[in-house]
Amino acid sequence: MFSVTAEPLDVVRLGRAIGVIYLPETERQSHYYHVRPSEQFDAIIHIDNTRALEPLEVSSLWVAGETPETYPTGL
Repeated sequence: MFSVTAEPLDVVRLGRAIGVIYLPETERQSHYYHVRPSEQFDAIIHIDNTRALEPLEVSSLWVAGETPETYPTGL
């Protein structure tokens, strides 16, 4: 069953792949693909404001502030 409220989700738009290696020179060609959200998802939630997660148990290994550069390994 399709409702009028779902119509904006029935438009083909760009979706971003998750878990890919970030390469600025080829990001648009290799990380994005065409999707129709209404066919892919049962529900979509938009969160306008977010912030980074912090560990539940802060140890001496964790430093608040800027994330260190991890490219290209992600470690």
